[in-house]
Amino acid sequence: MTLVNVLAPFSGRALPLSDVPDPVFSTALVGPGAAAEPTSSGRVIAGSPVSGRIRKLHPHAFVVVSADGAGVLVHLGIDTVQLAGNGFELLATEGGEVVAGDPMVAWWPEEVRRGGRSVVSPVIALDARPEALSDVRVEGQVAAGEPLFVWIRA
Repeated sequence: MTLVNVLAPFSGRALPLSDVPDPVFSTALVGPGAAAEPTSSGRVIAGSPVSGRIRKLHPHAFVVVSADGAGVLVHLGIDTVQLAGNGFELLATEGGEVVAGDPMVAWWPEEVRRGGRSVVSPVIALDARPEALSDVRVEGQVAAGEPLFVWIRA
């Protein structure tokens, strides 16, 4: 059994997935997890939630896979793919190795809000069952790099 500490990608308010304004995430269709909403309106750095290899890297979302195969998706805001990268800056390279907390993407939540989109950001344990997660943060303030949830892998 392996415990994977999945960290908050940035500082903000922790929320349950059910509060994400997108049914694909709020119903855990993609997988279980939690969400964070940045409290800063200026430039926010989203860090890697786990150590591993960057499997996918887009301006609005990224997936990091740990050495033991735990894939974690961070989706920065909702419907942000429609922004075509505007308001986002890549800080890493797809395929690269990262340590938990390493900078992945810089983004400007206020620009996302101005475009009428939510900045609530799901952090998802891919290919996991809900009961595999423990200590899930669903309320209060969370600092970048603090545990958002623990993924218990068999």
